[in-house]
Amino acid sequence: MPTRLDALPAEVRDALRRARKSKGWSQAELGRRAGLPQVHISHLETGKVVPRFDTLLDTIRVLDLDLVVVPRELVPVIHAIVQDFRHGEGGTSQDGSEAALYSLADEASDEGPGGSA
Repeated sequence: MPTRLDALPAEVRDALRRARKSKGWSQAELGRRAGLPQVHISHLETGKVVPRFDTLLDTIRVLDLDLVVVPRELVPVIHAIVQDFRHGEGGTSQDGSEAALYSLADEASDEGPGGSA
């Protein structure tokens, strides 16, 4: 039988807190929008409670986030993409033109997309 979580993982709690703060919301405001008391938001962020799935999903969506299930071996890739997005590095190259977040080394060379110059 799988072991139940004692608390949301710290990474999830930190992401919820960062998202709330980036919107300039207090715990009370997030609670109001998610239909939860402020103390429940506090307990989510500190790990004192593990929310039901529907409560977690509602809270995440109120913060304009989403819950995504990915194969465990892809988690580092997803983290890298999110980190690039947060730092404004994804999607544009140094000259301001659009660029792929991740591409093969050959595609990133001076040869361009059509092969050799």
